[in-house]
Amino acid sequence: MAALPSTVVDYIHHEDRVNLSRRASHLSLADKASSVRDTFTRPASTSEAELVEEGDSNEFRLPAVRSLFVVIFGNVLFQIMFFIIVSSASAYAEYLGGSATFSGLTIGIPPVFGGLALLVTTRFDRGQYKACFQLAYASAILGNILYALAYKAHFLYLILIGRCVSGVAFISFMYSKRYCADPRIVGIRRRTTLASWLVVGQGLGFSAGPFLGGVLYKIGFADQVFNGYTSPGWIMTITFALFWVIGNLLFKDIPPLPKATSRADTSQALELDNLPPNPSRAHSHTDLIPHQSSPPPTTQSPHHASWRDLSFRQWGVTLCMCYFAMTCFLILGAWESNIPVYTSTALDFSPFKAGNFIALGGVATLPFLLANVRYARRFQDRTTLALGTTLGIIGITIMLILLSTSEQVVPLQSGSHALFTPNSPESTERIGKVAYVPFLICWFLVALGFNLASTCTLSLLSKQLPDEWYTGVSMAIQYSNYTGRTSGAILGGAGVKIGMKNYLAVQLAIVGFGVVMYCVLWRDMKAKKG
Repeated sequence: MAALPSTVVDYIHHEDRVNLSRRASHLSLADKASSVRDTFTRPASTSEAELVEEGDSNEFRLPAVRSLFVVIFGNVLFQIMFFIIVSSASAYAEYLGGSATFSGLTIGIPPVFGGLALLVTTRFDRGQYKACFQLAYASAILGNILYALAYKAHFLYLILIGRCVSGVAFISFMYSKRYCADPRIVGIRRRTTLASWLVVGQGLGFSAGPFLGGVLYKIGFADQVFNGYTSPGWIMTITFALFWVIGNLLFKDIPPLPKATSRADTSQALELDNLPPNPSRAHSHTDLIPHQSSPPPTTQSPHHASWRDLSFRQWGVTLCMCYFAMTCFLILGAWESNIPVYTSTALDFSPFKAGNFIALGGVATLPFLLANVRYARRFQDRTTLALGTTLGIIGITIMLILLSTSEQVVPLQSGSHALFTPNSPESTERIGKVAYVPFLICWFLVALGFNLASTCTLSLLSKQLPDEWYTGVSMAIQYSNYTGRTSGAILGGAGVKIGMKNYLAVQLAIVGFGVVMYCVLWRDMKAKKG
């Protein structure tokens, strides 16, 4: 027999509550007072109090502050680890016999291994987080050690191996996003706010990371172990060793999901967990159990949503959010890996100056990203996405115009156009030279716009799709992010080789396709604020 419509099931539950209230009306006044007192003074269990801080309703609930601190601050550290090598990666690769494009590969390769690791961890995590964070901390420490030892060993591919091992640590990006959208601990009107905090951490990471990398480059190279190239690896190793201890002390994991035998069992567990508080349920729990666990024999369990049930436009919104998740990180990654390469050729920047330049643009975005945390709950996600994308397009377009109209051109340095090794003869091609301040303005607009746009991809999908899909939705968005990070870093490293105008035109084409999708699906992307 076909499953009952949800309206019929809701009606049955409503009738149950009415019957319970009628029975309660026959209680004495003293019994009523005692019932109300017990309902509102019922002590929460220790684990529940530690894991969730209830708001006015389930839509506004938040995780415990200590655990949320570990997730958000840990996200900042992982972002710094990803970007700290940006300033000196090109020089490090050239010293060991590589090229600028190879340095782009070392910057962008970690997400590939993070994505592969997720295929394993998501099969065994049972909806929990702590064990996966342990794996992330251990991988970060080991990968950074290998990256730092490449100088002493004088082995080019050891920096690539180290970054691959570090890539496993970037499973934390998905688990941080999933934690901040987990329907068991985060209300629907708090998901965009928490996503905004993650993006603030992202902004801190791509500001502090290149800056620290540039500062550490100034150490020099008197020591074979701790020097301008290897110090980022050693510093991040010590940092994660300390944070591993702090995180274990503060973070309280949530209970594991039951070992469901079917998708319906898991869905039912999540639905029961998300039922709003009801005094009659607390007082007359035994009366409700038969209705939940023993449905009438003539009906089947309610129909649970499947990916096959999505309409064409719902699929469109899902693909659109995944596309923008990829686009935002592709463009941010491309600019961050391209700036040291381009400025070393056109503006004669050292890794220290390039790191300061990246950091300055990133720091300028932080006040706006913090303002977004405060005001995100007042705007719909689709509006934030439109604003961020527009700012990013303006930044790319201005840069393209400046390069096209530049009267100053600089010949490519010997080897800067080579793919993986710097042994090719000097190129006769020339690139346009853009002044410091206009270039910084363009970078600021790109960094602000696409960081802002990236806040709402997961939160919007988590509001539109069923709660029991939160793991699948988180993975879809994270794999899109990984794709963007990897392809963007490689594109940025090769930007000078393929021509800066072509490099920017590719970005405009990618964003333009997303804008078309966005405009077509505007009405379908409406979701709750907050």
